[in-house]
Amino acid sequence: MAEVIAQEKQGGSKQRKKLIRVDMTPMVDLGFLLITFFMFTTNFTKPNVMDLGLPAKDHNPHPIIDDAVINTKNQVTFILGKDNRVFYHQQSAEDLNQNNLKETSFSGINISKVISEAYNNAAAKDKFTIIIKPTDDANYKNFVDVLDNIAISKKERYGVTDIKPWEKKVYEELTK
Repeated sequence: MAEVIAQEKQGGSKQRKKLIRVDMTPMVDLGFLLITFFMFTTNFTKPNVMDLGLPAKDHNPHPIIDDAVINTKNQVTFILGKDNRVFYHQQSAEDLNQNNLKETSFSGINISKVISEAYNNAAAKDKFTIIIKPTDDANYKNFVDVLDNIAISKKERYGVTDIKPWEKKVYEELTK
């Protein structure tokens, strides 16, 4: 609360100077109430999350193993390399060489265009699969960029796996 203190002046005059002192204790309480109010009413940033398609839990403990390999025309494989380089192919182990391992970039809609062209050339569009194979030199940002392009292309069948030795050999020859 406020309090008034009267003081007499020395020197014989009869004027009194009044000093006013304000108690700030209630203001501290008000400050904390305002901070609490603004914390509860502020919109915090919401994280942007992309669903990563994982296989459903199999309730059959002894599944029938199907060793069917995805036809090379029904898939496109992206190899993520160092220095923000990305390569793609639709070849088998016997057919892959430096001439048909093509390079594209992350700029613009290049990856979405590659996915679209591969999908249009697929023999069985319902089995079209995108395969992502990051190398040890790839960075996480490029991996996320490829996943974003898959989401933009609205393709739901994709997988992430290690680069095969025959692909790594051709990749290393190309990046020397």
